[in-house]
Amino acid sequence: MKVVQILPELHAGGVERGTLEVASHLVKKGHEAVVISNGGRLVTELEETGARHILMPVHRKSIASLWQVKPLRALLEREKPDIIHIRSRIPGWITWLAWRGMNPQTRPHLISTVHGFYSVNAYSRIMLSGEKIIAVSASVREYILKNYPNTNPEIVRVVHRGVDDKKYTHDYQPSSEWLSQWHNSHPQLSQRIPLLLPGRLTRWKGQEDFIRLIAKLHAKGLPIHGLIVGEAHAKKSSFPDELNRLAVDLGVREQISFLGHRSDIRDIMAISAIVYSLSLDPEAFGRVSLEAMALGKPVIAYNHGGVAEQLQALFPSGLIPVGDVDAAVASTTHILQEGGRPLPISPFSLSKMLSATLDVYREICPSA
Repeated sequence: MKVVQILPELHAGGVERGTLEVASHLVKKGHEAVVISNGGRLVTELEETGARHILMPVHRKSIASLWQVKPLRALLEREKPDIIHIRSRIPGWITWLAWRGMNPQTRPHLISTVHGFYSVNAYSRIMLSGEKIIAVSASVREYILKNYPNTNPEIVRVVHRGVDDKKYTHDYQPSSEWLSQWHNSHPQLSQRIPLLLPGRLTRWKGQEDFIRLIAKLHAKGLPIHGLIVGEAHAKKSSFPDELNRLAVDLGVREQISFLGHRSDIRDIMAISAIVYSLSLDPEAFGRVSLEAMALGKPVIAYNHGGVAEQLQALFPSGLIPVGDVDAAVASTTHILQEGGRPLPISPFSLSKMLSATLDVYREICPSA
C-alpha cells in the first residue's frame, strides 16, 4: 500500500519522530511511504529511510493556508495513495477539504492520529473526521469520547507511542568519553546524587515544583543535585529567570543545574538516579518518562494522563498526587534508600506501536 502522512513541519518532536518511524517501517515492509510537510531538519533522515518527502506549506495557522487545498488535491490525484494519515489540525483541515472534493469512489482512505488533549471546538473536531482515529493513549481516547460524544467509539484505536527497546535498555551505559566530558563539565556533581527533570521550560511542566522538591530534600541533608534539561519557548524567555530566582530564594541555587537543550538526554537519564514527570496538566502520552523507564530508571510522576498509564503498568510505586511536593519528597527518599526498577517496557515498545499502526492501516486496506 501507499501511505501519505501529513504534518506541519519536520523539526524535532514526538509527532515528527513518530512520523519518521512509521514511514521507515512501511518501507521496510515493502510499502511506499510519503510525507508532506513544510520541511525541517528531519527531512534528510526521513529520506535516508527510503521514504519520500514532498514540500508544501501546510503549517501556517492562517486563512491563507486554504490556498493549499487545490494544489494538495491535485497532488493527491497524481500520487494516488491508498491512505492519507493526518497528524495535526491545520494540515488536517487542508487535507480534508482537498479530500472531500475528490471522487468518493477512488479517493484514498482517511485516518487521523490525535496526539494530545486539543481544545474542544470545531477547529479541533477535524481530527475526528477519518474512517479510523488513532489515540496515543487510553486517556486521549477517553478525552475524545467524553468531549465529542457523537464519535463512534468503534473507530477509535489506542496505539501507544513506543520507544525503541534496542536503543533504550536497562544495561545501557554512556561511553567513557561522554562520562569524562560530563564530569569535567559538572564538577559540582561530584559525590552528589543527580535527580533529573526533562522538558520544555514552561510553567505547566512542573519546574517550580521540582525546585521546591530539591529544596526540601536538601533541607533533609540528602546529598542530591537537581538537573533541569530543556529550553524555554522564545515567547516565554522570562520564565528561566523566574526559575533561577525561585532557586535563589529557596537557598538551593548551588544544588540545581539548568542545562538547557541537550541532544544527549539518553546519557543524562542513564547517569541520573531518578527521573521526574511533574506536569501540572496531563500529558497525552509522555515519551521521555517511558524512555527513562526503558533505561531502567525509576520515575516519579504526577498521577494523571498518559504518563500515569505507563507507570501503572511498569512502576506504580512512582505515582504521586498531582501537585503534592511532599509526596514527591517521600517517594524520592524511599527510592534512594530502598531502590526500585521499572518492569521492561514491552507493552510500550516501538515495534508494538509500528505493528499496531499497520494493523489500523490494514483494517481499511485489507488487501495490502
